[in-house]
Amino acid sequence: MKVLKFIGIGIVGIIAFLLVAAMVIPKDYTISVSTTINKPQAVVFDYVKMIKNQEKYSVWVMKDPNVKIEYTGIDGTVGAKSSWVSLDDNVGEGSQQITKITDSRIDVALHFEKPMKGDNTAATIVEAVSDDQTKLTNEFYGHADYPLNLMSFVFKGFVKKDQEQNLANVKKILESQP
Repeated sequence: MKVLKFIGIGIVGIIAFLLVAAMVIPKDYTISVSTTINKPQAVVFDYVKMIKNQEKYSVWVMKDPNVKIEYTGIDGTVGAKSSWVSLDDNVGEGSQQITKITDSRIDVALHFEKPMKGDNTAATIVEAVSDDQTKLTNEFYGHADYPLNLMSFVFKGFVKKDQEQNLANVKKILESQP
């Protein structure tokens, strides 16, 4: 019986520690990754502003070859939207819509229905390094309420890995073009 009591106290202690830790972990977070592409800024910008091009480089789109994607609005402009439905939980169901475009930045609103509901934002930032080099940055802005913010560390790792692969895919595509 003493062993069970000790195990019970240990489990309660771990849970209490995690709940206290979640109190100090920020609820808002940013995941940011960058790469340099050996192409002019205008070429990179014109490619990444087109939502439909994500079919060629987004690991999330490519995870399910049977994903159903619907596009509305004029691609590459404010208001353009893609909505997707997939039976694969790694892709799920949701939408993204361009909310703002400047000469070097595209902001999108993300809405997720499945596997979990949520609303977030993201940005793609395209900065000239030189005439023939461009720094491409993807940023994801997330929020997780207490105590789910404790899981943001795990989530951030998965998203960062996928963002890095997306940028590597864009780099390979653009640098292979003449």
